[in-house]
Amino acid sequence: MIEREIFESVFARAKPYAAYLASDPSRAGGWQAVYERVALSDAQRALLASFTRQMRVIVVSGTWCGDCVQQGPLLARIAEGCPTIDLRWVDRDEEADFSTRVRICGGGRVPTVVFAAEDGEVCSILGDRVLARYRGLARRQLGAACELPWAEIPADETAAVMQEWLNEFERVQWMLRLSPRLRQKHQD
Repeated sequence: MIEREIFESVFARAKPYAAYLASDPSRAGGWQAVYERVALSDAQRALLASFTRQMRVIVVSGTWCGDCVQQGPLLARIAEGCPTIDLRWVDRDEEADFSTRVRICGGGRVPTVVFAAEDGEVCSILGDRVLARYRGLARRQLGAACELPWAEIPADETAAVMQEWLNEFERVQWMLRLSPRLRQKHQD
């Protein structure tokens, strides 16, 4: 469990996407290449425009991580499409105390995304890969050959990964909209 005070402390130190990438310029090119290849559909932009609750999100990441390179830019695109999403980034190793609180499958897996309400109450933790990403990896790695760590993933897989991340943002948005505590606060 991540207490509100811990989330708030890490969120205050976390960096916006561009500043996070600027912390390791030697690796930013791969991130930028993926970012330039992905875009939200009209339907996805419309969904994000419908969000009304503030959402604070921390991505535990590593600029060196192939999965982060493939999924991080998608998260950035989602956040860009919605002014109520405040997305920030931390390096897994630099925020080791926080990272150990969001271990997955016994390890410090990245990217791991921590979703919280406007007041820092954690709502969801998702990582290190969405189902579409695991399916793609399984197709490639459990067969006769393994993919290279920095290989471009197929466009249809990227679109499915984008949609699954967006689904989690939507799920958290509905959680926040239907929360009795927040409905009382916002009188809606």
